[in-house]
Order: sequence, then structure tokens, then C-alpha cells
Amino acid sequence: MAETGRFRMTVLYSGHVQGVGFRYTTSQVARGFDVTGTVRNLPDGRVELIAEGTREELEAFREAIRSSMGGFIRGEEVSWSEAVGGMQGFRIVG
Repeated sequence: MAETGRFRMTVLYSGHVQGVGFRYTTSQVARGFDVTGTVRNLPDGRVELIAEGTREELEAFREAIRSSMGGFIRGEEVSWSEAVGGMQGFRIVG
């Protein structure tokens, strides 16, 4: 897919994922991984995660989020694409 070996992972989390520290916890978990990206609440009650990194790092990051917040997650819609770049660090954006 991406020649650079970097990918973009978009995850839409559903369940009881707003009002429980999900975005904050995700941003803290991100510190342990070589990823860049954003996390934000959506108006429909889901949380959107967009992260870029190597496939292995992104999969490990996603697993760490499940380990930390899995009790609140009912569903995950995951999509993959080539990394776009332009993101610095990992931040909460809404």
C-alpha cells in the first residue's frame, strides 16, 4: 500500500465512548507509540480516531486502546489507507 511503510488508520468507536475520558485516555495511550493523529467526539455519539504510523504500530496502538477502554466499546469500524502526512503529535480535536 504505502511505499513509505506508513498507513492511515481511521476507527469509529461506538458504545459508551463519550463522557468517560475516552479521548483523554486515547491521547495518553498514544504517547507510548510512534503514531501521529487526532481523536474527536462525533455528534452521533461515536468517537473518531485518525492515526498514522506503520501498520504494526497502529495495530498495537489500537489493541492498547481496547485494553484500556474496552469496557466502553461496543463496536469499531476500521478503515485503512495510505498515510497523508501533515499531522504532528497526537491531539484531541473536539
